[in-house]
Amino acid sequence: MNSKRIACVAVAMAMTIAAGTAAAADLTPFQTRAREIYAKVISIPSQLGNNKVPAVAEYLAGEFRAAGFPAEDIHILPFKGTGDDTASLVVRYRASGKSGHKPIVLLAHMDVVTAKRADWVRDPYTLVEENGYFYGRGTYDDKQGVTALTATFLRLKAEKYVPDRDIILYFSGDEETAQDTAADAVKNHRDLVDAEFALNADAGGGTLDEKSGKALYFTMQTAEKYYADFAVITHNPGGHSSQPRADNAIFDIAAAIDKLRALRFPMMSNETTLAQLEAASVRTPGDLGKAFAAFAANPHDEAAAAVIWKDPAYVGLTRTTCIPTMIDGGHAPNALPQSVKLNVNCRIFPGHELEDVRRTLQDTVGQGADVAVVGSPLSSDPSPLRKDIMDAVTRAVHAIQPEATVVPGQGSGASDSLLFRAAGIPAYGVDGNFMKASDDFSHGLNERLSTQSFYDSLTYWHTLLKDLTSKRKH
Repeated sequence: MNSKRIACVAVAMAMTIAAGTAAAADLTPFQTRAREIYAKVISIPSQLGNNKVPAVAEYLAGEFRAAGFPAEDIHILPFKGTGDDTASLVVRYRASGKSGHKPIVLLAHMDVVTAKRADWVRDPYTLVEENGYFYGRGTYDDKQGVTALTATFLRLKAEKYVPDRDIILYFSGDEETAQDTAADAVKNHRDLVDAEFALNADAGGGTLDEKSGKALYFTMQTAEKYYADFAVITHNPGGHSSQPRADNAIFDIAAAIDKLRALRFPMMSNETTLAQLEAASVRTPGDLGKAFAAFAANPHDEAAAAVIWKDPAYVGLTRTTCIPTMIDGGHAPNALPQSVKLNVNCRIFPGHELEDVRRTLQDTVGQGADVAVVGSPLSSDPSPLRKDIMDAVTRAVHAIQPEATVVPGQGSGASDSLLFRAAGIPAYGVDGNFMKASDDFSHGLNERLSTQSFYDSLTYWHTLLKDLTSKRKH
């Protein structure tokens, strides 16, 4: 473990550094450069509607050009997004000659969730270092990933490192919204991003104990549930509110909601979720830990699944879940509603067909409401549990946290890994940060990342990429 702690003192830095930065003497030149990149990308407010993602891409492209990457290996892919002009960035680090191995592609995203300055304690678009943390929008999700991968590429280049296969950086521009840039990349620019597998800096990662701060485990994400919204709509002729009818679109949607409350989809599992629950059973006390072990041993155990169902953090590992999230209806306070629409958000287990989910929702609410898919959801199968990747990730994790156990995991959300898996490129979420659950403010106010984790992740990525691309042992 790299046990060195970064001492924090107040030092002024030009343009992008707010206050309280680590003493320069305590940082290597590589760490100092990474911090400068971190501050710069966070200073660019690349949230939806600002049209600033291209500015992030241009800045980073300039850094790669200055480091000696040929112009023909740096590609900015402009994209007219939903409500934004955005872009992807692709950079190729070439091997020497023909290695016989397909490239590895590394994923992160340049956009961030919207942050309102009035709601934050600090300016969300100025990197602030304070009491052992970096604060700012994107400090964790996901400009730390952009920074770590960029800085590691620059370090390897400065070291004159020659990989035995090409390494590709792919930074998307709208992961937090439509994910159209990643879809565009795998469909229309496949030659630029095609790879044997992808490593995603925006998924997976390590967990620290809340009290002791010790490393507990590291999750290598190998699967994700996919996201789908369904519109549940009730209709009615309506009329004057002074002449109420026995049937009413709001009553009908209320009845549908009551039926959805009781809905549970069939139990499902795969090799990733069973391994994840088995590992979790060892560190989880009481009935929940016993239920994890029982379900991992027998994924048809209804009693174990019932216990897991009560814990929101783990219910997604046992089945598809659907929950009402928004409601809209009526057209005037003095008129009977003619229609009411309920949005039902589903996180669907890999392998569970979209139409089967829609049909189950329709059967549940009955004929008093219509159920329709919103948009065009995309699903993907789990990535195989490859021993070579797991072993390399374990070695990289142990370079910063020697005691941590590495386990496979399935995410309940969706990242750009989903798009790459769906395109036939297996993807693995391997974010190099360790953090306490209570420190995770991604998408929320006052987002932060510990300084120790930020610098440790640089060591992790350098170790991992050299391990996977050195002339050796494939």
